[in-house]
Amino acid sequence: MSAPASAPSYAPESGSTAAAGGPTAAELLDFALRTAADPAIVASLPLDPEGRTWVRLDGPDGSEAWLIGWPPGTGTGWHDHAESRGAFATARGRLTEHSLAVRLPSEGWKSLELAPDVDRHRTLDAGSGRAFREHHVHEVLNEAPAEHAISVHAYYPPLPLIRRYSRSGPVLNLEHVERPADWQ
Repeated sequence: MSAPASAPSYAPESGSTAAAGGPTAAELLDFALRTAADPAIVASLPLDPEGRTWVRLDGPDGSEAWLIGWPPGTGTGWHDHAESRGAFATARGRLTEHSLAVRLPSEGWKSLELAPDVDRHRTLDAGSGRAFREHHVHEVLNEAPAEHAISVHAYYPPLPLIRRYSRSGPVLNLEHVERPADWQ
């Protein structure tokens, strides 16, 4: 499938500035790693064999945090966290992250053709994590055939919205926008 002729091409990002105030992405990662290492918190999450489960946590300095359970074979689909920076850490199991090293325009588009070399891939075993800046586009998956994964996620500012995307080769399509009422 090819993108419409009018679809702009987006190359790898060269950097972005963090929003003023609140915890940094590194501080969010530190919180996520410390929380993921707490066996009592991890054990408090009810697990469902069919779908993801989550519990809201108190994040540092006004941030939003979540403890999330991932049954085998589940994932988020492609999405971003808009103006929020964030971090996540794996507490149990292994998660895979596919991401795009590109900053997308915040509005005014429905379909974009991505430049080559924007795809990134990483595996996060228990005890590891990663931080990210605003407008980070990714999908997170538990590709294990039989083991649940559990992770801790933190965002600042608290999520104003999540944009959901579909992807076919280099073409990224904006599918819909979720608001906090959709997941809280």
